[in-house]
Amino acid sequence: MSQSPKALLEQYRVLPKKSLGQHFMHDPGTLAKLVAAAEITAADTVVEVGAGTGSLTAWLAAQARQVYAIEVDARLQPVLEDRFDDADNVYLVFGDILKLDIAALLGAGDYVVVANVPYYISSAIIWHFIESRLPPRRLALTMQYEVAERIAGAKSAQNLLSMAAQFYGKARIIGKLSPAVFVPRPRIDSAIVRIDTHAQPPVDVPGAAAFFRVLRAGFSQKRKQLKNSLASGLSIKAAAAGRLLRQADIDPQRRAETLSLNEWARLTRAVHGDKRDS
Repeated sequence: MSQSPKALLEQYRVLPKKSLGQHFMHDPGTLAKLVAAAEITAADTVVEVGAGTGSLTAWLAAQARQVYAIEVDARLQPVLEDRFDDADNVYLVFGDILKLDIAALLGAGDYVVVANVPYYISSAIIWHFIESRLPPRRLALTMQYEVAERIAGAKSAQNLLSMAAQFYGKARIIGKLSPAVFVPRPRIDSAIVRIDTHAQPPVDVPGAAAFFRVLRAGFSQKRKQLKNSLASGLSIKAAAAGRLLRQADIDPQRRAETLSLNEWARLTRAVHGDKRDS
């Protein structure tokens, strides 16, 4: 159970694939920190994305009631099956997380997501979980440090994902990670991010669908002034978009990345209450 990812990869003759963004976490202190960030109890169900060689899986299995370890790389199936053959609380799932219905997999009840995910799909994975029919209670993930800063609100310029994370939960950076804790080493710094999902959205909007329709419209042409991107995204005229923005007390010349969550909520209420389309 204590074999390093490097040793297991060599034993099973598996080379990390750049196309899958594979960087296996091997440092015990970092694995412990990631598991601690998730605050797992003995009653918890955990979903792990990117089980890899099972280093994180083993830590999770020692803490949780049950672990659903998901891995897309079929080359790692023998590694995981051999390693967890006797683990009665580990359920191996081989497939693409973005194609899996979490509610169908787990049934009902809450769960926690813990994962060292490939950075190139970290945003897609977050979207997949927070918009699922059965969102998690909490997520503890590793990701590119710059993306982590934006999600946690440490950067003034926002994007679609950072606003979604704020709408669905409270995100914070637990710690910065050196490339040395991974094999092979990535060329960028990483971070552990924890997202605690809200029972209810923290802002008053007509509904999540209405909010994200406006949000996506606003970010549809993020380099343009908001009145123009909103007009294009909602298929209305710029003059109508300008009226809606002024109604929400937002300067039509601002850009989407400068708006706060409360301002997006005000704009959503304005759009929802204004039935004009021109």
